[in-house]
Amino acid sequence: MACVSTCLLISPRLTQSELSSKKPSIRLRSPFPSGKLTERSPSRRRKFNNRRISVVRAASIDNKLTGGAIRPGGLVESDKIPTDVRKRAMEAVDECGRRVTVGDVASRAGLNVTQAQTALQALAADTDGFLEVSDEGDVLYVFPRDYRSKLATKSLRVQIEPFLEKAKGAADYLTRVSFGTALIASIVIVYTTIIVLISSRSEDDNRQRRRGRGYDSGFNFYINPIDLFWYWDPNYYRRRRAREDEGKGMNFIESVFSFVFGDGDPNQGIEEERWQMIGRYITSRGGVVAADELAPYLDVSSSKSAMSDESYILPVLLRFDGQPELDDEGNILYRFPSLQRTASGSGRRKEYVGKWFDFVADMEKFFKEKKWQFSKTSSSERALVVGLGAFNLFGVIVLNSLLKEMAVTPSGFLTFVKNIYPLLQVYAGSFFAIPVIRWFSIKRKNDQIENRNKARLQFARALESPDIALRRKLLSARDMAQNTVIGKERIVYTTDKDMIEQDYEAEEWDRRFREVEKSD
Repeated sequence: MACVSTCLLISPRLTQSELSSKKPSIRLRSPFPSGKLTERSPSRRRKFNNRRISVVRAASIDNKLTGGAIRPGGLVESDKIPTDVRKRAMEAVDECGRRVTVGDVASRAGLNVTQAQTALQALAADTDGFLEVSDEGDVLYVFPRDYRSKLATKSLRVQIEPFLEKAKGAADYLTRVSFGTALIASIVIVYTTIIVLISSRSEDDNRQRRRGRGYDSGFNFYINPIDLFWYWDPNYYRRRRAREDEGKGMNFIESVFSFVFGDGDPNQGIEEERWQMIGRYITSRGGVVAADELAPYLDVSSSKSAMSDESYILPVLLRFDGQPELDDEGNILYRFPSLQRTASGSGRRKEYVGKWFDFVADMEKFFKEKKWQFSKTSSSERALVVGLGAFNLFGVIVLNSLLKEMAVTPSGFLTFVKNIYPLLQVYAGSFFAIPVIRWFSIKRKNDQIENRNKARLQFARALESPDIALRRKLLSARDMAQNTVIGKERIVYTTDKDMIEQDYEAEEWDRRFREVEKSD
């Protein structure tokens, strides 16, 4: 089977002898689904041949643009694209049954058209995928069932990515538990030093008795080393998910980090979800939409000036290769040609069911951001963390005065504590300073998120009960919509077969055309 990389190296100047020794990759099929000839056959034949020439020229152009880099046995092209783009493209390919157009991947993965096309070309070149061209010139990418395993075999980067993700997870875990462990270590160091300094003030007892009384002054702080090993659990994330599923809270070490630094951005990765929602919506509406339809998924102010200005749709036009058009009444609509062609079998869904405006199934009516949480810890866990933090801060303050009035010459352990005392101060102060700053920051962020969510909800409600002007605009967009499903019966070229074999089929079609012309 000839692959995409072979197709990209085709030259239209090959001689017949060169053709017999090569396996270029274009397959010619009947442009008529039923194989029957009609009265318009001669014109369709000329159109068919013109498209065939265009595809060969496009293959040569693609080869020049890539610099001939896509060659069998050469570099792994998929390694040149970002990991996130490659994974999202592969997920979209799997969802569509491994036969896709650029628009399918762009809408389902939320990628811009250029990213989707680059990813598909790279994946096809590395996994022995092939191209299909429809009778209207649409290019489809077809991948074998085992294309993931083929890519993993060729790409060292794909092979080591799982290990890098595990290493990153371990580093994140170490960072999380180290801050909580530092609190315990700080309390132990601070109060041990306080006990030593207080015991050194007694001049009536000998050194041995002072040492003994120092360690038996009624203050007992015991940590089982086994507990520390349990806190530094390498299976942290798996155990944490299990505890969350069972409704259990965090352990103490996790609670300390959560109280000080929080639990991360609740909207992490939500931008990708936003673009996937927008792509799905445009596709479900036949590739033609009004700006008002996309407002519930974008960041738009609810003010009257913002509602009249449709500049907020520019990022969508750039990402999905859209263009503005005017309808008969002068309304501005937006067409996305790349999203109007699909290889999947599902056509555009019916609208006007129930309410006048029917939203896309299995998709939210508007894009809703999640609000930030100060901490996911329970009230009892926060009380314990705050209590220990205050206990540590009090000890640091007391230790400061004791170090200034120290009656003995520092040596050994006391010298070590005196040297690291600035770090103990920074830790004790930041333990409460960081949460306070974070609280004000979260409050400001949540106010902004709430305003954006309210504005999107307002646009969504306007679509459910549109006024006359908006209703006419939406009806015009539906009339201009077009969603073409490219089935296998419409394929006229494929890189799955050699050119010589397909040239024979072309000659056979020419012969049949001549016979029909003679019979007429």
